[in-house]
This record gives sequence, C-alpha cells and structure tokens, in this order.
Amino acid sequence: MAPAVVDAVGAAGAALTTLCWVPQAVKIIRDRETRAISLPGTALCVIGVLLWLVYGIAITDGPLIGSSLVTFAMTGVILVLKIRHG
Repeated sequence: MAPAVVDAVGAAGAALTTLCWVPQAVKIIRDRETRAISLPGTALCVIGVLLWLVYGIAITDGPLIGSSLVTFAMTGVILVLKIRHG
C-alpha cells in the first residue's frame, strides 16, 4: 500500500476515534448524568488512550499524539464527571 494511503487511513482512523467522544462528552457536561456509563470501562479507556499518547510521543508521531491528546482530554473529563456525579 502506498505510504500516502497508509497515512490517510491512519489520519482518518485517528480523527474518527477522537470525534466519536465529542457527542458523549457534550451530553455528559450538559446533563451531568453519568449513570449509564461504566466507571471501569471509562477508566480503562482513559488509561489506554494515555498509553497511546506515550507511545506516540516515543515514536514522535504527530497525528497519533494529537488525536491521543484530544481523546485523553475528553475521556478524562468524562471519567472525572463519572466519579463526581456517579
């Protein structure tokens, strides 16, 4: 596969997996309702994204760092609100 295609697929995947958290984060911030969200699942997701961020930094991959940073921020907010509001 051509390097440009690989980069495009990676960028698209990073964008989609980052953007998928926006509606959830907005709803939780607006409604302060987190009962339907799993605390262990959210915590594991935050840890996993943090590890992707560390990995991206280690290999100096800009798109991975950027998408992981944004996803970590959004899922981190969701986790904090889950802990705070149950």
